[in-house]
Amino acid sequence: MASDTRPQRLESFHAHPDTYRHWKLQIEGRIATLLLDVQEDRGLRPDDYVLKQNSYDLGVDIELADAIQRLRFEHPEVRVVVFTSAQPKVFCAGANIRMLATSTHAFKVNFCRYTNETRCSLEDASIHSDLKSLAALNGTAAGGGYELALACDEIYLIEDGSSAVSLPEVPLLGVLPGTGGLTRLVDKRRVRGDIADVFCTKAEGFRAKESLKLGLIDGSFPRSRWSEGVDARAAALAEGGADGLVGIELSEVTSEVSPDGCVRSYRHVQLRLDAEHRLAYVTIHAPDQPAPASTDALQQEGSSTWSLAAFRELDDALVHLRFNHPTVGTILIQTRGDAARILEHDALILEHQDHWLAREIRLLQARVFRRLDNTARSMFAIIDEGSCFAGSLFELTLAADRSYMLEDEDAAVTVQITGASGGAYPMSTGLSRLAARFLHDPDQVATALAQTEPIDAPRALELGLVTFAPDDIDWEDEIRIAIEERASLSPDALTGMEQNLRFVGAETCDSKIFGRLSAWQNWIFQRPNAVGDEGALTLYGHPTRPSFDWKRT
Repeated sequence: MASDTRPQRLESFHAHPDTYRHWKLQIEGRIATLLLDVQEDRGLRPDDYVLKQNSYDLGVDIELADAIQRLRFEHPEVRVVVFTSAQPKVFCAGANIRMLATSTHAFKVNFCRYTNETRCSLEDASIHSDLKSLAALNGTAAGGGYELALACDEIYLIEDGSSAVSLPEVPLLGVLPGTGGLTRLVDKRRVRGDIADVFCTKAEGFRAKESLKLGLIDGSFPRSRWSEGVDARAAALAEGGADGLVGIELSEVTSEVSPDGCVRSYRHVQLRLDAEHRLAYVTIHAPDQPAPASTDALQQEGSSTWSLAAFRELDDALVHLRFNHPTVGTILIQTRGDAARILEHDALILEHQDHWLAREIRLLQARVFRRLDNTARSMFAIIDEGSCFAGSLFELTLAADRSYMLEDEDAAVTVQITGASGGAYPMSTGLSRLAARFLHDPDQVATALAQTEPIDAPRALELGLVTFAPDDIDWEDEIRIAIEERASLSPDALTGMEQNLRFVGAETCDSKIFGRLSAWQNWIFQRPNAVGDEGALTLYGHPTRPSFDWKRT
């Protein structure tokens, strides 16, 4: 197979409605429509596969992620988004099989992770931003196509005698529905386990009448009343909510890349690579300008305001790390600048959550932190001279697998925890990172949040806010030894260990999706029953039937 030899570097993860290839965004008052019209020959690797039947690759999902983000920031007046297809008889055939078959293992898993994060952002918009979503399946929705529908608030399927919904990955491909299909089916739509078992092993799926009976959809309309029925339901979902909201323009996230490709510099974030040691240094800089004086000023600054711009840059850096630098095993997280400025910007955002833009900025920050949580890399927070791990950026310390804080004689190196760590940026489990750290000691959470002044290294260590606090004599050696030790360990074992340790406590639908993706799907994607020369994914579309190793393991 060519799957693990083909270069798959992506230079940009940006999109704009003016240049969408596969989606058409239409807005009429409170209702937006995202029309899926995948161009078969416009895939990211057009020589490898053709995007038939509205099947998708990462490029399609990059546009979708952009559209959802833009609706939240540029069109806050929109109350419902309708997903439908511009192609007859098919809504979406899911992820392109040939694309998966010719992709590296790392790309396949990161592709599934990215698409899940996009769908989680749609669900997040429904819960927190009153942006509802309706899947208007005017044709068959298979695999990832139905999984997109599952991320919506309501699903309607055309009743035309042929269109169906299905999750055919198990019977046809020997893998799992990689975009959270199994979890959303039983946890979100509350389909009974035995019924879900039948559905997920019936490759052709179910048409409208059976789907409605089994709870796979919320309703159906015949072709003669399809447009009328969808429009009426969208109008009903669009009722309520605030009027008169005016959005901001999301400017492009730009960076300068060094000639050797080892340094990517944004306005507030820098990503520096040390390929020899499989390290990435991610440095976030504090704002160099005062916070906007009011929400009106915040609206005027728009996407250039630090609280939004820095986190969009961090998000972009994380995606580049995932897809373009698979051998990087450890991220060293650093901060630089004036902590007081961070606290000013945080205060404006967190104290005005009744203002739509301040709320959306906080929600975006929370999504970026969750993307960091779900990044399969070891993470060490390095708190040294010039650091500013304060307020929202202190979350980086709590997100890291370990933190090293320099104990200096004059106590100039400090951290500062604020109420921002008390739940403003929840993890996929719904817990704050502070609550996750002290899962069985809630009094320690209260003690930490009661700190109102900068905290030096000995006190931070005493409070359990950092892992180690070497003095300046031992500092360099301890950091070096820790990095070398981490680099010597199995990356597979580390990914499994980190996923288990980061997400403690009770699970949610989101945490199950990402946990199962990192473990079950990661494993199945490497098994010969799926990707071997005679595996189901490899032979899909060929007359030869797959040959399975029948041993259960």
